[in-house]
Amino acid sequence: MRSTKKLHDRLLFNFLAFDKKNAEDILEASEGFSVPGIVSTDFETVSAAAEKVDELRQVAPIVSIGLGGGGDTSLWRKVIDIGLIANPGHINQPFHTSSYAQGVFDQEGIPQFVNALIAPSGKLGIVKLADGKEIQLGHLLDMAVLLNIQSIKVMPLQGLQHLDEIVEIAKEAACRGIYGIEPAGGIHSGNIRELIAALMKTNISFIMPHIFGNTIDPLTRRTIPAKVREIVEIATK
Repeated sequence: MRSTKKLHDRLLFNFLAFDKKNAEDILEASEGFSVPGIVSTDFETVSAAAEKVDELRQVAPIVSIGLGGGGDTSLWRKVIDIGLIANPGHINQPFHTSSYAQGVFDQEGIPQFVNALIAPSGKLGIVKLADGKEIQLGHLLDMAVLLNIQSIKVMPLQGLQHLDEIVEIAKEAACRGIYGIEPAGGIHSGNIRELIAALMKTNISFIMPHIFGNTIDPLTRRTIPAKVREIVEIATK
């Protein structure tokens, strides 16, 4: 992930890919500045999900495996198991299992970029963990550094509702040497410009919005290339 070519040297986008062709279309529409992904809840078995990752890896250098279910943290082990078989390059984890997951992949000699999911609290300087408990942002990020966490995923943003909070998270994470920030939840072409502009003003090295929602055709379940292109064009300006 660190060596992947990025828009403005900092920015990638994560979109869900239904199949190999959809992944190709996403990459073309984004001019290569995207990471196609899947979510574990779309597959009944670990092996079926791993087969889909293998399919997408035929055209995409990195595939992201998400938890699914709106960030259902109970699926953390399933995501790890898929990753161990398929080596996607990027996996999503709740904060409390992120360091463990990174250690598992490192021990197996499988390079993997693992993020750590937290939620905004609605209060500046306070974030939520998976169990709903609130913790001071500084304390959480200090732990993240000790645990060698590479990137903080923040969900659900509900569009721009928690913009001030994620900007503060990105600023404080960058100050501690944490590499990335990954916003998710309610992001679309109508608010992506403001979100990216705000995060680009921080010193965080890597930004990857997770954009699903209205970019996916509800009938075909495919991400719509035209919507991908629109979002990337907005971000390019």
